[in-house]
Amino acid sequence: MKRIFLTPLLLLCCQISLLHAQSTGWRPVPGKISTKWSEQVNPSAVLPEYPRPQFVRPNWMNLNGLWNYSVNAKSSARPSSYQGKILVPFAIESSLSGVGRNVGKDSTLWYQTSFTPQPSMKGNRVLLHFGGVDWETEVFVNGKRVGTHQGGNDPFSFDVTSFLKGSGKQDLVVRVWDPTDQGPQPRGKQVRKPEGIWYTPATGIWQTVWLEAVPQTYISAVRQTPDLDRKTLSVQAVVTASKPGDLFRISAWDGQAKIAEAEVNAGAEAVLTINNPKEWSPSNPFLYDLRFSVVRNGKVVDEAKSYFAMRKISLGKDANGIQRMLLNNKFVFQYGPLDQGWWPDGLYTAPTDEALKFDIEKTVDMGFNMIRKHIKVEPARWYYHCDKMGVMVWQDMPSGDLGNRWDSRPGVFGRANEKQRSKESEGYYRKEWNAIIDALYNYPSIVVWTPFNEAWGQFKTVEITEWTIKKDPSRLINSASGGNFYQTGHIVDLHTYPEPAMPDPQLFGKERALVLGEFGGLGLPVNGHVWQQKDNWGYQSFKNADDLFKRYSEFMDDLESLIKSGLSAAVYTQTTDVEVETNGLMTYDRKVIKVPESKLKSVTQKLYNPSLVKMQGK
Repeated sequence: MKRIFLTPLLLLCCQISLLHAQSTGWRPVPGKISTKWSEQVNPSAVLPEYPRPQFVRPNWMNLNGLWNYSVNAKSSARPSSYQGKILVPFAIESSLSGVGRNVGKDSTLWYQTSFTPQPSMKGNRVLLHFGGVDWETEVFVNGKRVGTHQGGNDPFSFDVTSFLKGSGKQDLVVRVWDPTDQGPQPRGKQVRKPEGIWYTPATGIWQTVWLEAVPQTYISAVRQTPDLDRKTLSVQAVVTASKPGDLFRISAWDGQAKIAEAEVNAGAEAVLTINNPKEWSPSNPFLYDLRFSVVRNGKVVDEAKSYFAMRKISLGKDANGIQRMLLNNKFVFQYGPLDQGWWPDGLYTAPTDEALKFDIEKTVDMGFNMIRKHIKVEPARWYYHCDKMGVMVWQDMPSGDLGNRWDSRPGVFGRANEKQRSKESEGYYRKEWNAIIDALYNYPSIVVWTPFNEAWGQFKTVEITEWTIKKDPSRLINSASGGNFYQTGHIVDLHTYPEPAMPDPQLFGKERALVLGEFGGLGLPVNGHVWQQKDNWGYQSFKNADDLFKRYSEFMDDLESLIKSGLSAAVYTQTTDVEVETNGLMTYDRKVIKVPESKLKSVTQKLYNPSLVKMQGK
């Protein structure tokens, strides 16, 4: 087994972090395993990186750190005093929050902090951003109610300019209520009583909280759509408080060279021609830079920076008439791990940006070119790292309001009744799925949207799938991964454990791509690196890494044959152990990689052999 040890620089960081912890009184809650990055967490500079790489402005301020907190009865008013300190943005149940306690549907979690806007923010509008808060949020600034938000997986913001005092410290209070699995809202794998494939709740703020200063007229959102065939990039901007005659200017850059520019009326669509486009792919994840600005009477009144990639995801038939998933009009077998994105110390939140990046780096090192982000949405920087490293992403919608589960025994591929959701439940789902797609639309790494998984709360499948296709026609839609299959979407997706299998090419392959959405689950508990000592499990468990690798290698041989028969993609369970699941290629604390990366990669490379599949007309 490969063990990862602390470097001298990391030891120094740990010592500095310990000094900060001692000076603030904060420390992680003991009792569970933790990652090496846990000791790097500095309460005075928590996740200090710019939180939104797809839309960058320089005038911003990070509000992460130690806040006051209190857990009170749901019906109670703002507390007059607080029970202690919590480290934002870690969920209150997590070790890194410094609290480590449950909340539940009958209680409300209150936060309080103060901030002093930077001098550079004076004279601008000030936006208060939340990367993610689970689930219902109410915000107060200087005692006045600013607004509310429902949704644990999408970023949101408020213009707090009119709520700020003239100078000095400003008071910020946040109220959060989260029913976890006792409500119909999307909540992913969180449950009150964790067991098996269901994990510890993650209540409250779990992504960066930050301020941004913008001009009175500013670009509030952009939507970027590449068209590789036409060699264009279309950009639709939303400009807040624009005036007649305002122009939206956009330019594309290849390093220091400007390669395209356009100028349109504010609010109109701009189209850039990208000559000789450099295609984004796992072997060449090339990103172009973008610059946006609003121009009034020849003067720039707002500007921001971003990036984009020229890539296309589509379907095309092979020589046998079977639909295949294509990247840039070529068949590329997509193979990746089921990635839960959970952490033993931070739960929903990685301890540091280095940790967030680590899992993706190891995924690439192991020979994967894709990740299925399973029942969870990640912070924006996670997708940025995938963009930079050339990792294709299948993005799941976090499930909720479970019921009428599909029979997921190995080999079963059929239909069951759809969930009959209430109007309220449907509304929560539709609103959050729409917001998630909007928030993640510009990341080129995302190639597949998955609205439902294994019939968990699956409802009105055809309607939801067709809406998603209309919302984003530039990507493929996997309507029901391993769940109730209906004649809709671009993909037919089978789950089977542990051996690989595939949907019947003759029944399904003429109209839709065939994928293996989950398989594997080879378990290996590693003593000293498990969540708890008893009741750990895998779909098929082993006592040593050599036997596990032998079985994994056999699976790769099986996949090679299935690719020839029509398989377009496969998802192996999973990246890391998660709580009592020991199916990971790494332990939950990321301290042990069970099989060396190079060894795993050596048996996966044959899956990407272009000669395995002959396409029509070639």
